[in-house]
Amino acid sequence: MTTLISSDRSTRQRWLEGGLIVGFWICIFVLTVGQRAIDPRGPEGLAPQEALHAGLEFAVWLLLTPGIFWLARRFSLERETWVRNAVLHLGVALIVAILINAFAFATFLALIAPEWHTRPFSFVSSVRSLRFLDELIIYLFVLAVGFARDFFLRYRERQAEAVQLRTQAVALHAQLAEARLQTLRMQLNPHFLFNTLHAVSSLVERDPRGVRRMIARLSELLRYTLESTGAQEVPLHQEIQFLEDYLEIQRIRFQGKLEVTIEIDAEMHDALVPNLILQPIVENAIKHGVSPLEGTGRLGVRAWRVGESLHLSVRDNGPGLPSSDGLPGGREGVGLRNTRERLENLYGTAQRLSLEPAEGGGLEVHIMLPFHTAADLRTTSLHEEVTT
Repeated sequence: MTTLISSDRSTRQRWLEGGLIVGFWICIFVLTVGQRAIDPRGPEGLAPQEALHAGLEFAVWLLLTPGIFWLARRFSLERETWVRNAVLHLGVALIVAILINAFAFATFLALIAPEWHTRPFSFVSSVRSLRFLDELIIYLFVLAVGFARDFFLRYRERQAEAVQLRTQAVALHAQLAEARLQTLRMQLNPHFLFNTLHAVSSLVERDPRGVRRMIARLSELLRYTLESTGAQEVPLHQEIQFLEDYLEIQRIRFQGKLEVTIEIDAEMHDALVPNLILQPIVENAIKHGVSPLEGTGRLGVRAWRVGESLHLSVRDNGPGLPSSDGLPGGREGVGLRNTRERLENLYGTAQRLSLEPAEGGGLEVHIMLPFHTAADLRTTSLHEEVTT
């Protein structure tokens, strides 16, 4: 498709350039004939033979112009070869000017002054008397236009190459980001599987029935992770469904000592979020916040919108941030570090992940990212296709 568009543009450009060349020489012909017709120094009126003579001469220039343009582009005045090419152009200019002068003299004899046919054309006399000077000036003018055209075409080619290089750089950057995201996803799956199997093994002897339920939920989670390997973003309702299946395993593990509340605004269900964005955060909250507690652990998951931003939060009632230095590093395991890197790769500076003390105790992980849906992406993609 791109090749056809490029070919079509090239064809239009050639037709436009040809039309401009024809139009230019027609204008020169009209001005020349008009000037001769009103010249008070000449005879009254303009003989048809004189108009035909001028027309034939400018027709020759019209036919020569594409060739002169080709020479200007083929032998441009580059820094390394400008002297050699300048000498070449000057030699060609002299030869062409003398030949056109000879052609003009021959047509003059044939159309206007046949009684002068006994006066043969002399190249030596033409060179000595510089009768070809007008033709030389015209040639050099056309050559200068050819150099200007060549400069413009080279400039446009460099611009096109720069755009192509930028496009390739963006594509390579996107491929690199995609590869990094895929690597991070692949890190999540074994990490999640290991921790979940560890939870299952801890209940093998105490609650065999619960273990069977956990294994059934685990098989559903594994099927989901395998089926959604290629998706970097999924609707929030799909992410919540996966999270609820994961929390069902954790409820069985904690034997009634885990309470979870999920609050999702109605308009948030179709919002796109990174795949498996909530599970590692919830897992981190359970490991560092809920597990150390002797009483009931409480988790709260929320999603809401503020302007063009989607906000997600996971809150626990655990011990909160380490009191030694107050830094979140003590609570950032593989899941949180992985999540932070994925957000940076997907949204750049348009995202934020923070760990903050929760009101009433515990810790709250807060995520902010751009709000968008699959419909928004389709509309944007369609708009880009139309504009290009």
